[in-house]
Amino acid sequence: MLRSFFILVILSISLLALDNSGILKRANTYMQTGSKSDQFLAYNDYKNLYLRSIISADEKLRKDSLVGIVKSGKALHIDISQYQDELATFKVKKAYTKPPEKSKNVNKIILKSSHKLKSVSWLNNDKLVLKFNKKLRQNQINYFTLYDEKKKKYRYIFDIHASMLTKSQTLRKDGVKRIVLAQYTPNTLRLVIENSTKLKVRFKRDTKSLTISIITNNNISKSVKKKEVQYIPIDLNKNKNKIIVIDVGHGGRDPGAVGYKNYREKIVVLKIAKHLKSFLLARGYKVYMTRDRDNYIKLSNRTAFANKKSADLFLSIHANAVSKNVHKIKGIESYFLSPSRSKRAESVAAKENKADISDMNIYGKQNFLKFLNHAKTVASHKLAIDLQRGMLGSLNKHYKGVRDGGVREGPFWVLVGAQMPAVLVEVGYITNPSEAKRLVNDNYRKTMARGMANGIERYFRNNRQ
Repeated sequence: MLRSFFILVILSISLLALDNSGILKRANTYMQTGSKSDQFLAYNDYKNLYLRSIISADEKLRKDSLVGIVKSGKALHIDISQYQDELATFKVKKAYTKPPEKSKNVNKIILKSSHKLKSVSWLNNDKLVLKFNKKLRQNQINYFTLYDEKKKKYRYIFDIHASMLTKSQTLRKDGVKRIVLAQYTPNTLRLVIENSTKLKVRFKRDTKSLTISIITNNNISKSVKKKEVQYIPIDLNKNKNKIIVIDVGHGGRDPGAVGYKNYREKIVVLKIAKHLKSFLLARGYKVYMTRDRDNYIKLSNRTAFANKKSADLFLSIHANAVSKNVHKIKGIESYFLSPSRSKRAESVAAKENKADISDMNIYGKQNFLKFLNHAKTVASHKLAIDLQRGMLGSLNKHYKGVRDGGVREGPFWVLVGAQMPAVLVEVGYITNPSEAKRLVNDNYRKTMARGMANGIERYFRNNRQ
């Protein structure tokens, strides 16, 4: 990780020394090597060139940078669908090099997005609400900020994969210089919030709507401090050098817990893990899964895989179960590796450790736990807290009665050997009828996965590495 940090520092300094053509030439050279680290450096260069092209309104540079982002993004398995759509608009323009006279119907011909903007309204004078005709996906929204030092202007930009049913609009709000909503490309709706002083801008996606909070320095109220804002703004440039390994519990001949109506743990956790991977990729992280299908993997091989990938964190996803009081016992729990201090932790660990076939006996394992790295244990504890908070914050917005099982310590052997912060999450009790029904509901699983992604985002934000 230290090597990656110095690479980014050197890259940032060298960006200042090169002009646009020099940076583009360097990025193209990186892409020819076939090395993942070089492809990562190329992707970073192309993204910087893309931002420069927006500031300078250089269409040729924008097209060249988009070609590079798409190529390097595909090589790194990063979600670049929005950039692909934007790149496609250049082909549209080429097809209409000699258009007939301008017509009001031209925009209707080239608009491609299946999502349409239905309405724009203000809520409580500080929240701008954009409503669409269909459910918005996470990767349909790209948010970034720009600062023009010469003109002393702050720009907060939202690119949304959608189209307008009406013409461009200029919106008004006290304390903000300019707010413009327009069709930036045939597939991209752009909202630009511009001001001479810094603003506090936050946004939240909720099914078919996007709510943007705009707080000026003159009217920052106590309401901003409330814990209701669970979503953390995405910064792809910050995230892209972070590697996350998602361990999907059980699999193959090991079904894990079998609960209400014979729902199987191994299937439920795989579905959640796939959603989590999608959310993290959309936020710029590099993500690996220990399994992406129904196959068996030894516990010791799971952390070995994470170590081999030089992961920044390891998250193992499981579902809990009990044999008694199945109607009463439920809840979400997060565990980090440590000698257990409760019968409940020992009981949960015993269930998850069943698949462990290592030669180390119980006495040897307990002695091993006494010599755990203290710094890693503390980091894992912090990660567990952020994950628990993220899941509960996301789920409680849409579902009632979600129980907080807490953050706990436990001797989980799947976490043994991890050289990075590692946490095991129990997403709920598959033996509890009401909780099991939710665990097989895909909307519930997506909401939980989004909460996990928020927790990971919060962990990296609060623990700079």
